[in-house]
Amino acid sequence: MELDRAAELVGAARRITVLTGAGISTDSGIPDFRGPNGIWTREPAAAQQFTLDAYLNDPEVRRDAWRRRAAHPVWRAEPNEAHRALVDLERSGRLRALLTQNIDRLHQRAGSDPDLVIELHGNMYGTVCADCGSPGSMRDALERVAAGEEDPECPVCGGVLRSTTVSFGQPLDDEVLRRARTATLDCELFLAAGTSLSVYPAAGLVGLAARAGAQVVICNAEPTPYDDMAAEVVRGALVEVLPALVRAPAREQPPDRAPLHTWGDPATWT
Repeated sequence: MELDRAAELVGAARRITVLTGAGISTDSGIPDFRGPNGIWTREPAAAQQFTLDAYLNDPEVRRDAWRRRAAHPVWRAEPNEAHRALVDLERSGRLRALLTQNIDRLHQRAGSDPDLVIELHGNMYGTVCADCGSPGSMRDALERVAAGEEDPECPVCGGVLRSTTVSFGQPLDDEVLRRARTATLDCELFLAAGTSLSVYPAAGLVGLAARAGAQVVICNAEPTPYDDMAAEVVRGALVEVLPALVRAPAREQPPDRAPLHTWGDPATWT
């Protein structure tokens, strides 16, 4: 079985980097984007609010975005067994980093060390002014929406207020991407879970890991463009798959096994 073989790989790995996508949070009540019941599958027009140019230049797109933010299930969601499985992996001492495309902060709420979580696409919990850069609280902005403001402006300069998430047309933060790439190069096994691997540069981390010599395990309900690059591909609900992978006992290392060297380890640089 694919799950058994994947569990063997996870159990043998001494350093693991994980990449998660929307699929890990669907069992917490947060819909994904591209799945059969995804937000963009059901409502293609909803993608406009995630496109930076449309958001900045179309007040109706912004008003729709604020309505959707106020009703977003993230405010009611709780971490599930898949999130908690990655906390268990961290406690085993083998988690190098937890890279996530999600903006819901359920990893941190499940107990993951915030220093190990790298939010590639930001998060929903803050706001920033697109004009002056002033930061703010999403809770404060949503209170203004509840009070009747359909498109709340920046309280400092009156500019366009947006969430602290990365939109289409907006580059990832350079330091965030650097940390993610370093963690990708600094692992024996790269585990991608609940991501369609169709959004870049996050998706490209899988290829980077494979080229650096890491084993790749992909756990996703639907096929991904990187399945052929993976040592194992596992289908199934992540609330079942991830706990099963993490429960696999870490393989005892023979005393003569070579020291762990990766492309992220400066000792290997020449």
